[in-house]
Amino acid sequence: MTGQVSPSTPIVPSDQIAHDAAERLYEHDRLRSGKYVLSTAQKIGGAIAIVIIVLVGIFWPSKLLQAFLILFSLAFLAATAFKFIVSVRGARYDVIERISSAQIAELRDEDLPVYTVLVPVFREANIVGQLVRNLGALDYPTDKLEVMILTEEEDQETRDAIAASNPPAHFRVVRVPKGHPQTKPRACNVGLALAHGDYLVIYDAEDRPDPDQLKKALIAFEQNGEEVAVVQAALNYFNDRENPLTRMFTLEYSYWFDYMLPGLEHDRLPIPLGGTSNHFRVDALRELGGWDPYNVTEDADLGIRASALGYRVGVIDSTTMEEANTSIPNFIRQRSRWIKGYLQTSLVHARRPVQLIREVGVVKFSAFALLIAGTPITFLAVLPFYALTAVSLFLPPEVLSGLLPVPVLWLALLNFVVGSALMVYVTMMGPYKRGSFHLVPWALVNPVYWVLHSIASYKALWQLIVKPHYWEKTEHGLTAHVDDADGQAG
Repeated sequence: MTGQVSPSTPIVPSDQIAHDAAERLYEHDRLRSGKYVLSTAQKIGGAIAIVIIVLVGIFWPSKLLQAFLILFSLAFLAATAFKFIVSVRGARYDVIERISSAQIAELRDEDLPVYTVLVPVFREANIVGQLVRNLGALDYPTDKLEVMILTEEEDQETRDAIAASNPPAHFRVVRVPKGHPQTKPRACNVGLALAHGDYLVIYDAEDRPDPDQLKKALIAFEQNGEEVAVVQAALNYFNDRENPLTRMFTLEYSYWFDYMLPGLEHDRLPIPLGGTSNHFRVDALRELGGWDPYNVTEDADLGIRASALGYRVGVIDSTTMEEANTSIPNFIRQRSRWIKGYLQTSLVHARRPVQLIREVGVVKFSAFALLIAGTPITFLAVLPFYALTAVSLFLPPEVLSGLLPVPVLWLALLNFVVGSALMVYVTMMGPYKRGSFHLVPWALVNPVYWVLHSIASYKALWQLIVKPHYWEKTEHGLTAHVDDADGQAG
């Protein structure tokens, strides 16, 4: 299949593939594309809303402040309560596909379909050796496994490092032609156009998936039928003990992938995919139009788009270990991109709200609004509420009541405190499934951790205005932790 040419010899896609990777979704379904931030209707509606807000602010500033305070506090409570309820349901029900070792052993190599693995990398020369080792450990016949490492045209350093790592014959390097936008989803669309597999999975450069993950995904697809277009494996971190940030990162991912996503799957609610370990039916992925290259959280958008078109997203009990962010500046860059993508996804799917409700129903639409739109709103609300709390402690009561009625102030603070407490509880649940009990006390630090999210959310909002398609790169290979799986530093 791919062993006839040296695996380090780059595949160079055609101009048509390069064009389609960037523009196919926009040309076929403009309203589902993030190429433009606001539709004409959204621009008109937004302009009218701004005029109204300015006028109300001029004539009734106190009333405007009260309205914003009540709306944001209610949105904060609703979004956090939704995550709490769904996570508790995910913990209560055994909703993940439980696939036994006996089922895996029954699979015969000669009956397995071709599986494509896409690994988009950019300036990752320092960890490609680790990548080759980790993906080389996948338990799948190599004559039916196609691993494509997607490299940007100017990234010769990474291609040289791949060649030096002596990859197996079923590994191939793809040189993604230079073009706009230069994003991970654009590179993945190039890989999708070249893929020979019936099934396809995305991994990041530092990922270490469970060796039997591909086989588990195949069994999950077979058990669920054509309705399921994609299954998501859990993500977790191998360097959770490295510093406070990696501990908080691990807590967050543990509750999200071990409880939140299973809860969403149990209730058949839209699932925003993680950026890696998504396993697809290739025919369904092509029908969906691939990834949106203009959306910087393309995985979340694709999960919602799949639901809108009648597909389901499943969850499997397999884990991919990753490197948790060790650096606060790196964390802000990564999280601001994610939040900007959630804002993009919210705006894209809000272009046709009535049609979306008809497609997915009121319950799924509400879940989408609370999760995808509610998450950025939650983070944007954190710093103002912290500031309000601080001010309320120091201002004399008569001054404070002159700015805001006491009932309104107490209602907002109560909503914020209850919402924060719910998230501390959910975060505290995170480590139990994996027995990482040393992380439980760190859940109490969640309100401080959210300050970083809030800073990232304001950066995301600014970037959405000035450079909406800019892909802010997350640096990998910064950890000093030794990955026990292969004895190598991550």
